[in-house]
Amino acid sequence: MQVRETTVTEPDSAADLETTGGGGTTPPPPAPVRKQPRKRISWTTRLEIALLAGPALVIFVAFVIFPVVVAGYYGFFSWQGYGPAVDFVGLRNYITILQDPSFHAALLHNGMIAVLSLVFQGPVAILLALLLNRRLRGQSIIRVLIFVPYVISEVVVGTGWSLMLQTNGALNGLLENIGLGGLAQDWLANPDLAIWTLMGIITWKYVGFAVILFLAGLQGIPEELTEAASIDGASFWQIQRSIVLPLLGPTLRIWAFLSIIGSLQLFDLVYIIWGQYVSSTAGTSTMVTYMVTNGRNAGSYGYGSAVAVVLFVISLVVALVYQRFVLRRDTEGALTGKGGKRG
Repeated sequence: MQVRETTVTEPDSAADLETTGGGGTTPPPPAPVRKQPRKRISWTTRLEIALLAGPALVIFVAFVIFPVVVAGYYGFFSWQGYGPAVDFVGLRNYITILQDPSFHAALLHNGMIAVLSLVFQGPVAILLALLLNRRLRGQSIIRVLIFVPYVISEVVVGTGWSLMLQTNGALNGLLENIGLGGLAQDWLANPDLAIWTLMGIITWKYVGFAVILFLAGLQGIPEELTEAASIDGASFWQIQRSIVLPLLGPTLRIWAFLSIIGSLQLFDLVYIIWGQYVSSTAGTSTMVTYMVTNGRNAGSYGYGSAVAVVLFVISLVVALVYQRFVLRRDTEGALTGKGGKRG
């Protein structure tokens, strides 16, 4: 009697199992996900939002949007600041601005100040913040001394530095008393030195703000990361370079943005120390000093309004470009939207 051998073929995949039955039932397809209808905001909630956000919105429109619109309107007129604006000149004010070499020089000075502020203040502020983030004697006093120049009025700072940096001022007198009289210079009127003098004053005044901002960012870095790296044998500077500085990146980018916008709008220190005429000859004029000199002081408020609009557009473009290419990585992680995942 012969016994027939039968071969049992196992299904190769889940698809074969479903086709042959596999001894079980095919699981039903998943039910489609239904979108939940959006909840309608009640009138009570809308009233609360209006009461809370309304005052801030009114102030923003009254002191930001409205002045820009009014300046844009007067920029199309040759207006002396009184009476109705009737002498319509169209784009003549804007064409004059873009063709004026003095405005080109002022724009160049603003660009130099923005770049040099990042180059000078950034490394100094980072080093001071890293050192002050450690336990030191008199740490609180050092922080206060570094931050004090930032809270001093620009008028006081400008007046004090202008008196010290005159040709017969305290700085040249000190150099002569210690036997370095050959280093005495005309720190304010010399076009080759004036811009560097301005950068020294700006760094002295505003580096404290950067230090405090970086210290706040350092407080958010977990100590476990630095402790683990220290246990693995990393030195202090290796830890700062490989762990602390990358995690401090968002704070650095925010500070750089504030520094750039502040450099584009610099006015008070230059106007107090150099005045409206010396600043242009000394190479320290800015777009705002150009606006004041050629607008209000010249009695041409229409032209000054056009300069204000140009300054606003330049600042807006810089802010949007910086937001698009630099701050995007930070905002994408903080905001949730159509492309983000909700936790």
